[in-house]
This record gives sequence, C-alpha cells and structure tokens, in this order.
Amino acid sequence: MTIHARIETLLQTHPVLLFMKGTPDFPQCGFSGQAVQVLDACGAKFDHFNIFEDSELREALKSYSNWPTYPQLYINGELIGGCDIMIDLYKKGDLLNLLTAANAVAV
Repeated sequence: MTIHARIETLLQTHPVLLFMKGTPDFPQCGFSGQAVQVLDACGAKFDHFNIFEDSELREALKSYSNWPTYPQLYINGELIGGCDIMIDLYKKGDLLNLLTAANAVAV
C-alpha cells in the first residue's frame, strides 16, 4: 500500500481526525494542545494520529494536503486546517456546525 493510500484509508476510517504532535493527553507542541482544547470545547468525538510515530506519513501528509504544518484537522476526509483556522472557526460557531454535521459531537 502506498503512503497516500494509507493516508486515504485513515481519512475514510475516521470521520474526525487530528494529525498532531503527541496525543490529546500529552500534546507535544502548543498548537496541537490548543487544537485539542478547541475540539474538547465543542464536545467533539475525534481520533488522533501522532505524527512523531510515523516519519514517512508525517512527510507525505504535507504534500498530500498541501499544508506544511501540524496539527491538521480533517472532517469527513476534508482538510479543515491548522490551529489558527480551527480557533477562528470555533469562535464563529462554524467548527461546531461542521462537527455536528459529521455526527461527531458527544451528546
């Protein structure tokens, strides 16, 4: 399986997926920590992928998404963006709407 096929499989398997540095319980950069806080504030059910555990995927995802930094949030296979975009969408209420439409908000 090619690395891009692996990325696509991950995105198809997880409706809300955060590619991040570290884990939600132990983020390894401030931006990843903020991204988790925003998702938690929305009551989101999300999966994560620690990019430090797979250097091949970490590098390939940059070209796959055409987005050079982490974290990267995907909802239903679509790149939403990084931390700043997530915060902006959260403040506008749009992130909660996207998560709700993906059935990814805990009731």
